[in-house]
Amino acid sequence: MDQVWILAATWLLLALVAVLIANWLRISTALSEIVVGTVAQLIIGAAFGAEALGGKAPWIGFLAGTGAIVLTFLAGAELDPEIFRTKWQESLVVGLVGFFGPFLGASLIAHYMLGWAWRPSWLAGVALSTTSVAVVYAVMLELGFNRTNFGKAILASCFVNDLGTVIALGLIFSPFTTRTLIFVTVSIAVFAVLPFVTSRFFRKYGGRVSELEAKYLLFLLFGMGGLAAWSGSEPVLPAYIIGMVLAGTVGKDHELIRRLRTVTFGLLTPFYFIRAGSFVSIPALVAAPVSLLVLFFAKMTTKLVGLVPTIRAFNYVGHEGLYYSLMMSTGLTFGTISSLFGLNHGIITQGQYSLLVATVIGSAVIPTAIANAFFMPRHLLDAAVAPMPAPRPLSVVDAAGALRQDGV
Repeated sequence: MDQVWILAATWLLLALVAVLIANWLRISTALSEIVVGTVAQLIIGAAFGAEALGGKAPWIGFLAGTGAIVLTFLAGAELDPEIFRTKWQESLVVGLVGFFGPFLGASLIAHYMLGWAWRPSWLAGVALSTTSVAVVYAVMLELGFNRTNFGKAILASCFVNDLGTVIALGLIFSPFTTRTLIFVTVSIAVFAVLPFVTSRFFRKYGGRVSELEAKYLLFLLFGMGGLAAWSGSEPVLPAYIIGMVLAGTVGKDHELIRRLRTVTFGLLTPFYFIRAGSFVSIPALVAAPVSLLVLFFAKMTTKLVGLVPTIRAFNYVGHEGLYYSLMMSTGLTFGTISSLFGLNHGIITQGQYSLLVATVIGSAVIPTAIANAFFMPRHLLDAAVAPMPAPRPLSVVDAAGALRQDGV
């Protein structure tokens, strides 16, 4: 039992280091945690053994999975229903282009250039077609774009993109069974009644110190996540949809969202992002650097070739269009989930898994770093967070600092 506390302290120390590095380099904390996880696994694994960091420990996996589920729920709850209704055409077109380009392109490149069989190649296409709701939402929240229509439009397009990924994974590799039918039927019923039940339940029993609202939401997320896993789907998908259908109720309760963020970003997401980084095997990547580069550029090229002109067609010009496109090119949550699905079901080998996970994590770090360093539409951020009246517009650093002081 003592080792559990020591291991927990080690992971939270890594989280603190990641926050300091993020502050020093002025990058997203989520990206810093991924890199810290990769480096920590390399150093600690070399010094004390491959399993010393404990990334595969069940309790760490549970905390990391909970972090992914709650973070995805919060991302869904941040979607403004009005924005989604008014920009459904944009979200649908951008999301589908962001999915089909890398799904088809990466699959063909993996087969013809890397010599992978068709099933591993299709799995690679699925894994590399994703965006990362977790990373995009964390960046939007940390910088303040989640308060803008621009940031909300990006999150809506990310949802459509990842929905295509989940459907493709299920149709190609998971046969439709009675369990799938039960999951879909129960989900439709729950999503239909949830907004009405939740608002009435909170009005009657909420507002107490016992945090009934948080318990209720976690019950829903765990219950639907368990049903999804039982049916052969992924627990993260219902979490996102639950967030979306409750955006008009829970999403407007800023105090509740703020309390959930405190637990999520303070405890849960460090385990998720650091664990994701720890799964990257540096020796495996060193042994096949060409394959890694081919997969990375396959994803980035097939994403951006379709996304840049499509997003510009919706009047996002200059830095806005490039930032939007780069955010849509990230990957992490569903990419790692798809890769792990392929490994567990014998579709891909351990080496192919390492290459795919490294590519997915690289796509979480590199496009986001480039976007924030060179193409951030600062005028949108300043307009969203500048106080009124203000002697001067807030800089990005000032805005991020103000958000952190506000508990975000």
